[in-house]
Amino acid sequence: MRSSKSRSRAKNNRNRPSGGNVVNRVFDSSGPEGKVRGTPQQIIDKYNQLARDAQLSNDRVAAENFQQHAEHYLRLLSDAQREIEARREEQERQNRERQAERDRERAERQEREAARQADPADAPQPDVMDFGTPEAAPESGLVETPESKGSEPAPAPEKKDKPARKPRARKPKAAPAEDAPKTDGDAPEAAE
Repeated sequence: MRSSKSRSRAKNNRNRPSGGNVVNRVFDSSGPEGKVRGTPQQIIDKYNQLARDAQLSNDRVAAENFQQHAEHYLRLLSDAQREIEARREEQERQNRERQAERDRERAERQEREAARQADPADAPQPDVMDFGTPEAAPESGLVETPESKGSEPAPAPEKKDKPARKPRARKPKAAPAEDAPKTDGDAPEAAE
């Protein structure tokens, strides 16, 4: 059997707002004039109106009572708004940190990419074969030449300046052959 002490504690904890969505939550307030139902802001407005009415009717005790009820819901509302603001600021801070981390990673990636493109030593290099040793040549599949046999490389031949080219001479045109038979269209008409 449960003790009454633990049961009353559990009951009291259930009546407290969870702090989640207090701003838009609908409350039932049991005031001196009966129940007032609404969001905290609506309840505050209603109790402030009842307090003004009580003051106009010279009922200072009722006015103070209504003001205390309004103050209670005002505290609930301000606590909830502070909590919401703190959550929002925390979320914004986390978003800024994540964005800064992404920016840093992007900058590092761009720097690595630029360094890789700028430094040819980092680029993939072709394999270099050593032809100075005789055992390397047969493995390469290349034919051994007299130049590769000698220990000293052959001196490069000197370049000679070529003389400027002369333009080609044209062949003379062939003279028309007089021996060829003339046709009517080819012969000029003689004037008689």
